Amino acid sequence: MSLDELAKQLHDKVTRGLTLSAEEQAQLEAWYTEQDQQECAVLGPMGSSQRLATLHTQVETALAQLLTVTQRIQELTVHNETLRREIAVLQCQLPLVSTRESA
Repeated sequence: MSLDELAKQLHDKVTRGLTLSAEEQAQLEAWYTEQDQQECAVLGPMGSSQRLATLHTQVETALAQLLTVTQRIQELTVHNETLRREIAVLQCQLPLVSTRESA
């Protein structure tokens, strides 16, 4: 059995409330330390609180951009509706102009 598998079994025992021997406890603590180091390596040099702050800033920026785009879409929707009404009025006037020219 690999050390990783053994450590996972020891971790399982502890989470179930079973008691470990001093040697098992030391092995488990060493495994926890190794897991923490691997996690830090994956997360990079930035600490988790700094990473969280960066992500929070990115979310705030994205939300601000989304709000701007949403407002622009609403403005364009109102403008398009105005243009549609104007086009409808002009289309209604078009047959009147055609009949006057024919006469």
